[in-house]
Amino acid sequence: MIDWKLRFVTVTKLIVCLTGMPGAGKTTIAEALIPRGFDKITMGDAVRAEAKRREIEPTGENLGRLMLELREKNGPGAVAELVKDKILNSKSDVVLVDGVRSLAEIDVLKKIGTVKVLAIHASGDTRFKFLTGRGRSDAPADRNDFSKRDSREMGVGMSESIALADETISNNNLTIEQLVEMAYKIIKGWTT
Repeated sequence: MIDWKLRFVTVTKLIVCLTGMPGAGKTTIAEALIPRGFDKITMGDAVRAEAKRREIEPTGENLGRLMLELREKNGPGAVAELVKDKILNSKSDVVLVDGVRSLAEIDVLKKIGTVKVLAIHASGDTRFKFLTGRGRSDAPADRNDFSKRDSREMGVGMSESIALADETISNNNLTIEQLVEMAYKIIKGWTT
């Protein structure tokens, strides 16, 4: 006799937390890996969506203030809580979470999947050039604005997530292709 009962297999998602200072190359990696079958969720987009909902102009200063407010009101993992449903609803087995800033956010994500942390490092000069060149509303106006943003990011625990990353890529003298390929090889190694 054949047992016709259906068996459901739970597939645990691999959640790759991309961390690093603003402009290091996290978004470049995440966007370039979408065609390779990975899904991308951006932590900053969750904050931008909240700003839009509240009718707050999405300047760098306003978004930074809102990020801090969300963390103060709802705990240090608040922004990760905003993206949990998107991760769970993703059709991909590998989800890249662009812009993880703290261990508290990583802990939130560990509750819904297998988490690996990939830190992207780049010098201040490299990052400033990237940030001012991409043309987003939250780009730093000058070096002083850039320094304030870096300080805010460090203040929410960015240095810990970078220091405790499973792997790190230095993005100072890489082409975009080299950066993406290095990240892809690391992530594929985590899936086997």
